[in-house]
Amino acid sequence: MSFDNVCKLLSEKYPDRFAAWILGYPPPVVEVLKTELSIEPIRADSVIFLGLQEQILHLEFQVKLESDPPLPVRMLDYFTRLYRLYRLPVTQVVVLLTPPAEGTVVETAFVAASTRHEYRVIPMWEQDPALFLQDNALLPLAPLAAAANPEQLLAQTAQQVSRIESMQQQREVSAYTQLLAGLRFKKTIIRQLFRERAMRESVIYQDILQEGRQEGRQEGRQEEALTFVLRLLTRRIGVLPNELESQLQTLSLAQLEDLGEALLDFTGLDDLRQWLQTR
Repeated sequence: MSFDNVCKLLSEKYPDRFAAWILGYPPPVVEVLKTELSIEPIRADSVIFLGLQEQILHLEFQVKLESDPPLPVRMLDYFTRLYRLYRLPVTQVVVLLTPPAEGTVVETAFVAASTRHEYRVIPMWEQDPALFLQDNALLPLAPLAAAANPEQLLAQTAQQVSRIESMQQQREVSAYTQLLAGLRFKKTIIRQLFRERAMRESVIYQDILQEGRQEGRQEGRQEEALTFVLRLLTRRIGVLPNELESQLQTLSLAQLEDLGEALLDFTGLDDLRQWLQTR
């Protein structure tokens, strides 16, 4: 999935939150409109049209400014088609996900002879990250916001993701966030921060870790690690079959520690079986 299509997916899933961010106020009514317009349909992979109260919001996400036809032409084309179809005011906004090459002019209007059509451009790298860090719907965009220390911002984002109570939503937001963060950070630092933060901030992890520390006074490190992993697995994927539990008992301390980290990505017993086959 491309970066701009991730943003399109998010804005379609949370249209009210994206509209509130773009407009600066929460609209009373938001409806996601179809992205294919009549008369030789134009490609709209990274575009979302939101029907608001008495107006249309055309929201487009761009990784690069370069396109064919050029962005200003496309924006004028979208405007005329939308206006002809709905006969409502159209607000057009382009969200640039990454900064262009130094010296590049970011156009905000189509100009030809006596025709002039303007649209708004939002550079993500200039946005205040606070808004995105406080809203789970916008959180995946946080790593791309303004930051004196980008790596610190990524760590803050990972921390916020780990605090999402719903495990399903946490996994989804984490996946989207890590994917978009790839526009700015290397994959190794993304994985390190998100996996490490997920372990440290998880309520389940903290609860079991505390229990493990208490039991560790009486048990050896190997048994403590096994107990820790078994409890994490049980809460993550359910009760384990006896044969799998027996296999876990044969693992070394180092392998148990590796499993304690890897199981954060497990969604079922098949993931555990596959992991054990590689050991």
